[in-house]
Amino acid sequence: MQNGFYSVTGGMVTQFNRLDQISHNLANVRTNGYKGTDVVIGDFMRLFQRRRDELPLPNQTKEGAKFLNRSINRVPRIVERFTDFRMGAMVHTGNPLDVALDEKNLFFAVETPSGIRLTRDGAFRLNEHGELMTRDGFKVLSRHYFQNHQAITVPVDAININIGKSGRIEYMDKTAMDTPVYLDDLMVVRVDNLQDLEAEGDNYFTMPGKRLEKEMNIVTETSGVYQYMIEKSNVNPIREMTALIETNRLVEMYQKAMTAQMDDMNNDAITKLASVRA
Repeated sequence: MQNGFYSVTGGMVTQFNRLDQISHNLANVRTNGYKGTDVVIGDFMRLFQRRRDELPLPNQTKEGAKFLNRSINRVPRIVERFTDFRMGAMVHTGNPLDVALDEKNLFFAVETPSGIRLTRDGAFRLNEHGELMTRDGFKVLSRHYFQNHQAITVPVDAININIGKSGRIEYMDKTAMDTPVYLDDLMVVRVDNLQDLEAEGDNYFTMPGKRLEKEMNIVTETSGVYQYMIEKSNVNPIREMTALIETNRLVEMYQKAMTAQMDDMNNDAITKLASVRA
């Protein structure tokens, strides 16, 4: 089989993977706090330059030429996947339990069956016990969680819940309408290096190797919490649709190249080899 067929097949598989990534982004255009993902497809010359500097292999040598040939024979592949942590649009909802963060490095902490996870989705609600939960049913953690391991619980008779910019939660008691009652503080976590985070599901993040709970930087002073607001997805649907069309066209081009490799070139070779000259 021709080497070109392997390269074309690898290129098509790479574009199929890119289609999956684009489709996932488009499926989460309306997911609150969702962060889009993207991929880097390997470039032969860039791969050669990086590996040559590591080895190193000087230019204009037999060893360098052999390595370059091996690099060029490699098929295109996805060499990196990354998350785009740019902020999405902030939308006013009027719901007192909707909260947004105005810095891309800040996250809410929630408790899931797999452990503590971080999220940008601040569309919270109360369960039947008055506990503050995410839409997926995970407990929203208090800043004091590691001291008392208790959930943020809103009393039944609480009215006019107020969440300040520091994450401080207060409410008005029906029996004492003049003085706000302190309830708790939201746990807000700052992540300095966002590339340390690993996406889990559509809207949660962790760190590989169970590092999250050990390295969480819990913010004690902030002014980045906004009540009555929700951060929307940062996916640009127009750009994603353009990428989808581009990727589909690349797949079609690879299909035509495969046809040329397997049908046209093979038929031509068979015809020439089979011809008998007197």
